[in-house]
Amino acid sequence: MSTAAEAGLRRILAVVDLLIDAVDEETLVPALLPLLLGAVPGDSIVWSPRAGSAERPLTLPAGLLTPDVRDAFARESAADSLVTHTTLGPGTPMRRSTLQTRSEFHALAAYRDVYRPLEAEQQLAMSFPAGYAGGVPRKVCVAISRSGSDFSDDDVAAAALLRTRLSHVLNRLAPPPLPPSPVTRRESAVLALLARGLTNQQIAHRLAISPRTVDKHLEHAYAKLRVGGRVEAANAWLTRGRTAVRSAR
Repeated sequence: MSTAAEAGLRRILAVVDLLIDAVDEETLVPALLPLLLGAVPGDSIVWSPRAGSAERPLTLPAGLLTPDVRDAFARESAADSLVTHTTLGPGTPMRRSTLQTRSEFHALAAYRDVYRPLEAEQQLAMSFPAGYAGGVPRKVCVAISRSGSDFSDDDVAAAALLRTRLSHVLNRLAPPPLPPSPVTRRESAVLALLARGLTNQQIAHRLAISPRTVDKHLEHAYAKLRVGGRVEAANAWLTRGRTAVRSAR
């Protein structure tokens, strides 16, 4: 392996190490951007938390996109084939030069108002599933730009490798919302005491009901939670929480 290849591999592994240790997106992304810009070398990077939405992107350098540039992008990006590939298409890592010639790129209104001011003569962009936001599936878009030479095949391969891992980590950090639990309020009261380690007799005494009624409530709750016993039921209840309970009829 050449010295350059070894250096590239180390930059990729630095990103992977960060992803392995990630515990939340708010602290991950600011630390991630410079590492991504090292793994796929460029002059700037734009991370759009919800591709195709109005949410403000994160950038490196910070503050890269002025309000005028953001407005121009929103107005003119529909005619940009790289944006279409990234936001509406498969989102695989794609060089701009693969989709259009330099003259075609320079003819875009977005080039005049967005890319030329940013000195983004070369671009590599991708998108990937990134968990859920507000209960809705989310897709993150990443665009890396350069003013000089085009991105290489190795750059595209590195982006593809990282894309899979980025998607996996963000899906973990932003999982889909759990469906509401079908347990009743009385069943939830029994489950809450069960999760605290009380026996059926103790639960019955605490709720002023008979042990047989506790058994019945647990029998119904097991079926609804799709568990087979006390430990599984307690774990499921602690995981899902009280907010998922509906009122008893």
